[in-house]
This record gives sequence, structure tokens and C-alpha cells, in this order.
Amino acid sequence: MDLRKLKTLIDLVSESNVSELEITEAEGKVRIVKSAPVGAVAPMMQAAPVVTLAPAAAAAQPAVAAAEPVVAAAPAGHVVKSPMVGTFYRASSPGAKPFVEVGASIKEGEAICIVEAMKILNEIEADKTGTVTQILVENGQPVEYGQPLFIIE
Repeated sequence: MDLRKLKTLIDLVSESNVSELEITEAEGKVRIVKSAPVGAVAPMMQAAPVVTLAPAAAAAQPAVAAAEPVVAAAPAGHVVKSPMVGTFYRASSPGAKPFVEVGASIKEGEAICIVEAMKILNEIEADKTGTVTQILVENGQPVEYGQPLFIIE
């Protein structure tokens, strides 16, 4: 695998909420695992990604145990969650008006944002009629499957 491509993948994993990425290509397999931060020992240090290169026929490696995330209080209202991993966008293009704002009335089936995955722009539709009370993700931020995006009441 090209070293520039590998460096780009490491940078993407370290800057996102993704904890593990595995890619298999004809020339081999790459597995990038972000280690859990060591909060009590070195609070000023950030966890660096761990890169494992293995031949394509290598046996599966045991999963790396991650620290349990802190569970926040459930927000009031209906939560619209991301149906996929990708990049969240509030508008159809950089200069365009956002699909919805806080306080906007929306109908079920109306487009409320875009999640870009593998260079494909996927319009995400509201699954409930109501009023947008919170937008939980910043424009251009990476999102994971099941991550809350909006609160609708």
C-alpha cells in the first residue's frame, strides 16, 4: 500500500470518532486501531493510532478492548440518528442555505441534512413530523452509524 495513502488513513482515524478501521486490498491488509486515552496517567497526551500490517491470508486478530464511553442523559424528544458512517452536512452545497434550523417545523420525509459516504451524498429525511429543537452535530463533522443528529419535538 502507498505510504501517502496509509498516512492519510491514519490521520483520518486519529481525527474522527472511528476507533478501528480495516482495509483489505490485493497487496495486503491494513488495520488501524485507535488506542484508548490514558486519562489518569497522562491527561495532556492524546492516544496515537496503532497500525498493524498483515498479509491478506493472516488469521483474525483478537479485538482490542476499549474503555466504556460515558453515557449522557437522554435528550427529551425524538432523536434522528445517522443511518451510516460519513460526513455530516447541513446544506446541499457550501454556500447554500441549511436544510433546517433550530425552531423549524418539518414534516416526515422532508430532507434535513446530507451524510456523505464514499463520495456519495445521501439525503437524510426526517422520520417524524415536528419542530427541530436541537442540532447535535457541527457542519462537516464525521458521524458514525446510530449517532444522534437532531432532536425533534
